[in-house]
Amino acid sequence: MKYLILFFSLIFLSSCKDDFVDNNKYLPNIAVNFSVDLNLPEANGLLTVGGFAKFPDKGIRGVIVFNNGLDNYVAFDLACPHIPLQDCSTMTFNQGDLFMKCICDDEKFSKLDGSPLNPNITYAARMYLVEKSGNSLFIHN
Repeated sequence: MKYLILFFSLIFLSSCKDDFVDNNKYLPNIAVNFSVDLNLPEANGLLTVGGFAKFPDKGIRGVIVFNNGLDNYVAFDLACPHIPLQDCSTMTFNQGDLFMKCICDDEKFSKLDGSPLNPNITYAARMYLVEKSGNSLFIHN
């Protein structure tokens, strides 16, 4: 019985893959793991549908978290995913926009799933997992 459990455990573990390692040649794979208390002032933007909050000291170039409604939150790194890191390779976002924009070349990426609006761009914005528990969000990769 122990061998049977071990066999199925090995099959299960070997079938798992990391969906959030995107093999982007321009962005380093760094660990992201932080929490956001929705009761704190820096998270006020996340309390309304369509709202957002930026965390400039997280990720590669900062992390932005969006409230897409019904407790659906998404988080992206603000590093432009389609060019090598340089002074201008940071994305911006303005309230009301449906996209993040790279300040180097004005390329745009969806705030819903990070996909590039230009079909010639290979890489999507780096997305992080967001889990909600009570009044806290946990952002990680």
